[in-house]
Amino acid sequence: GTGSKTAERKAKRAKRPYSNNRILPYVGLMTDLGLWCTAALSAIMKKESENMKIRVGMGFDVHKLVEGRDLWLGGIKIEHSLGLLGHSDADVLIHAICDAMLGAANMRDIGFHFPDTAEETDGIDSKILLRKTLDLIMQKGYRLGNIDATVCAERPKLNPHVPAMKECLAGVLGCDTDDISIKATTTEKLGFTGREEGISAYAVVLLEKA
Repeated sequence: GTGSKTAERKAKRAKRPYSNNRILPYVGLMTDLGLWCTAALSAIMKKESENMKIRVGMGFDVHKLVEGRDLWLGGIKIEHSLGLLGHSDADVLIHAICDAMLGAANMRDIGFHFPDTAEETDGIDSKILLRKTLDLIMQKGYRLGNIDATVCAERPKLNPHVPAMKECLAGVLGCDTDDISIKATTTEKLGFTGREEGISAYAVVLLEKA
């Protein structure tokens, strides 16, 4: 009867494989959609990259330890029998940070902008140099992202002074203390640091396009 013929036709259709002609339009649609999504995502990522340009700089400085000088590190005075010798107050940590900031902005180094032969920098507080360095990079359209620095000294022990250094530097730079990392280490009595002849500092700085 009619019911049995209808059932046979349904059974045949169930066994019949899908035709490529029926599938291809959907495959084409999904391919076009995928290409559109990829292009849109690429455009968004390019725009974000242009809006948030970052640069990285590295700085290094070293000064000799001598008698008769105050020891300034990270903008604070630390009690010690020796101090660092230099044209300014010889704050080796700040000098390394300045060099890293200038390097990230491709603006030479601290000696180029503040030469040790200039009378106006004789005995100057290095916090002033740090602020001037910040002004220089801001004039070029950059702002400070973060700082990661390491000070190498056999004595005195610097870890107890790290919080005060961070507070001081954050105040000069107008940033959060969380944006400044300062680590203190020794060289296990090796080299000029181990012989307490000098102190060195390394700094890495990230700048962002303002």
